[in-house]
Amino acid sequence: MPTLFDAAAHCLTASTIDAKLVLTQQTAQAWHNGTLSLVATDAVSPISAPGRPARPILVAPEAVPRRSLRTKVGWIALIHAITHIEFNAINLAWDAVYRFRNLPESYYSDWIRVATEEAYHFHLLRQRLQDLGSDYGNLPAHDGLWEMAIRTAADPLLRMALVPRVLEARGLDVTPGIIRKLQQAGDHQTAAILEIILHDEIGHVAIGSRWFHHLCTQRGLDAELTFRNLVRRYITGQISGPLHRAARQQAGFSPAELDELERLGTQKSAVPPATSPCPVQDESLQSYTRRSKR
Repeated sequence: MPTLFDAAAHCLTASTIDAKLVLTQQTAQAWHNGTLSLVATDAVSPISAPGRPARPILVAPEAVPRRSLRTKVGWIALIHAITHIEFNAINLAWDAVYRFRNLPESYYSDWIRVATEEAYHFHLLRQRLQDLGSDYGNLPAHDGLWEMAIRTAADPLLRMALVPRVLEARGLDVTPGIIRKLQQAGDHQTAAILEIILHDEIGHVAIGSRWFHHLCTQRGLDAELTFRNLVRRYITGQISGPLHRAARQQAGFSPAELDELERLGTQKSAVPPATSPCPVQDESLQSYTRRSKR
């Protein structure tokens, strides 16, 4: 019987958009049909760059052009940036399946679900770009989100703490504001897509929270203390408010964790941010794309 880990590796390394999306759906269906084994036949390969198309061209974050949101070009740049986040999120989900072994079957079901939903989000956003006369890959992007995958490749506890519970969770905070601005600008189609994404991302962050707590319990660690220490160690000058406390609590954050994040945000606001400006000029929207640069 073929293994889930081999199938996940094929999804992860697929270098064309169509192949990655098709393989994602096929692998999810095979898993649900019970035709993929969890008995690994090969050792885990060291993490490397995932499969991706030749475009977008990847540049340093500070080299991504800044554009005004008062223009169509600016809105396309925003949508393109979010589309790039969703494409990277497909790879992150498959890497979470491929890289981390000997976990409960439900862990793999959860991350396969994330991969399929991220692929759906990418499809919706790419279609929206095409409706606006553009496409994914027409603008430069950066590789900051995958850099966090590399930093957390050695330990699933670290990955669960810092990718879904820090990077993805930031989207919960800022997406409602982006939706309002899109609606005010008359772009109800993109706003509707982001409403779907916001709903699903609460579930994705909740999956990260669930497995973070599972691993902490398994290792005899205090989850709140461990999360606080990891954020203090790995996230420098990148926490900004306000937090969407209701959405984060739905996604598995405790009130004490949210209080701590707000305290850290206040403390770190006094130091220069570790990230570069985003390719949009509206400050209320920059923090959304900022999560892909960490």
